Amino acid sequence: MPDPLRIAVIDSGVQSSHPHIDADRLLRGLAIAKDGSVLGQDTADRLGHGTAVTAAIQYQAPDAICLPIRVFHDGLSSTARALVAAIELAVAEGVDLINLSLGTVNSAHRDIFAAVADHALAADILIVAARDNEGTPCYPGSLKQVLGVGVDWDCPQSDYAIRNGLAFASGRARPIPGVPQRRNLFGVSFAVANMAGLIARRGRVAPADWLQLAGTSG
Repeated sequence: MPDPLRIAVIDSGVQSSHPHIDADRLLRGLAIAKDGSVLGQDTADRLGHGTAVTAAIQYQAPDAICLPIRVFHDGLSSTARALVAAIELAVAEGVDLINLSLGTVNSAHRDIFAAVADHALAADILIVAARDNEGTPCYPGSLKQVLGVGVDWDCPQSDYAIRNGLAFASGRARPIPGVPQRRNLFGVSFAVANMAGLIARRGRVAPADWLQLAGTSG
């Protein structure tokens, strides 16, 4: 049996006791401060976003192992320096995939994200990230070295779509029994998580193959 894939989830941490989380499939992660320094191993989720993203990944790929890296602390905002440090940490940990259900629309950070994305790709690690925010390119998700994902509300959660060289997935979170979809979490964060989980479900990740499939390499 091949080793399970390891996915770094750069977000607000994870609530390991949540019923949608398989705690046995979590690695001990780290928290990153806004200045990029390592705060320690407290990855307890106080916001809920990272838990929902991790749950979506585990729902799609129940054998995958997730490494939580917390960059959100008091709210769903961070810094480019923290995100770069988190990606570098994930690369150092030797994960197979990096899930980044977020990004910045500030193009001033493009070059530093391109450099760290190059580093991940050279290590044979695929970054899956939000491609845009309501049509405005996000970084690093809009870079050619990254598999950027958009929302397709008609796409089943069990599948993804490639159209015109772009990757799309459902923006729905993991279903909650008895709760209508419209009242559950939704958005591009979950399109990214669903895509990462669907990639992991297929086994070994070949970043160049996925980037070529989605037309982002070159």
